[in-house]
Amino acid sequence: MSLKDRLGRLTGETVKPFQTDPVQDTISELRRRIDQIMSRRERIVPAGIPKTRRSSIPLEHAVAGEEAQTAYGTFFLSHSTLNADDVHGHARICDFACPNMEATAFLARPSMSKDMAIEDGLFLDTETTGLAGGTGTFPFLIGLGWFQAGSFITCQLFARDFSEERAMLQYLGELASVKQFLVTFNGRAYDLNLLTTRFILNRFQDTLTTMPHIDLLHPSRRIFAHRLENARLSTIETHVLGVRREGDVPGFEIPQRYFDWLQQRDGGLLEDVFKHNRLDIVSMASLLKHIADLATDSQEVGYGHHGDLLKLAGLIYERGDSEKAGNILKSLIMSHQLDVVMDAQRSLSLMYKKAHSWEDAAKLWQDIIAANPHDVFAVEELAKFYEHHTREFGKALEIVRKLLNEAVHLSDAERISLEHRLQRLRRHK
Repeated sequence: MSLKDRLGRLTGETVKPFQTDPVQDTISELRRRIDQIMSRRERIVPAGIPKTRRSSIPLEHAVAGEEAQTAYGTFFLSHSTLNADDVHGHARICDFACPNMEATAFLARPSMSKDMAIEDGLFLDTETTGLAGGTGTFPFLIGLGWFQAGSFITCQLFARDFSEERAMLQYLGELASVKQFLVTFNGRAYDLNLLTTRFILNRFQDTLTTMPHIDLLHPSRRIFAHRLENARLSTIETHVLGVRREGDVPGFEIPQRYFDWLQQRDGGLLEDVFKHNRLDIVSMASLLKHIADLATDSQEVGYGHHGDLLKLAGLIYERGDSEKAGNILKSLIMSHQLDVVMDAQRSLSLMYKKAHSWEDAAKLWQDIIAANPHDVFAVEELAKFYEHHTREFGKALEIVRKLLNEAVHLSDAERISLEHRLQRLRRHK
């Protein structure tokens, strides 16, 4: 069936014969029928679907800010200030404006001087057109924050279209050049790599990657993941910092909000995006203070979540401060939480073992067995101590045999390992 016949069916009209100019008449007839079909589609649009969108709101009416002028053009700039008594979650701004800088410096990679002040830090978070990274991902909103005279300043740089990127990056470079260290959440894997790419593409010098960098995701994951469903900043806000966001825009919607902005120029689409980004920045400042406080006051048994302190001790030990890690674990042995006590004893005993402090390690293994005679870890470690260091094969044989005879919840692997050790000890004896 020809296209002309199909159109006849759709319009319900009888096809007329061609007259003087068949080609021209056919084209005209086809155009007329296409127009008729399209007008019919418009008539059957459901009444509930609006035909026009709401009036657009100018950006400066939805977000407090103004156009900023640079040598490379213009972009939109928004400033806000949180004063000392303003509250964010469980704390006031003045509460997290004074972290212990020795503990703060411990979190930085590469290392930073503990003589720096919190005012030397630049908090950074980006909103982008996607999460894939690479040259196709555009950071349309760069959120920055810093402490100044007891207040916390947020500064948000927004590219109203792709042509404003150079101006925005140039302004970012100038701000970063007067700061001494950088604070992000997952910035090492994402934000910094993305911005480095954009600096290179725009032929600007990258001022960020050479700065000491505190990426809060990594210590947060180590310290809090044992009791949280994930290590997202929003989850940590709720369960650790006491922040409750009302009506927050989901992160996965943000790229589409920007694409819609490019088409509609409706500032109302971006009001929640700016708020989301600003809260992320403030929460990073609060989280930095919380972790620094944990590292500073961790030897006080009453301070902090004991499970968090246990994980913090492991992180501190891995980063080379065995003395401080040991002190935290010693304080946790006095905890009222039995599982924390047992884990602290195990971890501390392994630290003593690695340092060849055998008597201290053995004392802890004996304490663990006294509290739980069926603790496989402590029995195996104490048996190895008796066998290899004090050569007391009888003692080693006795505690291994006792565990095999009495324990009813041994795994197959544990039973095989213990029986193998028992046979070897019998030969020694």
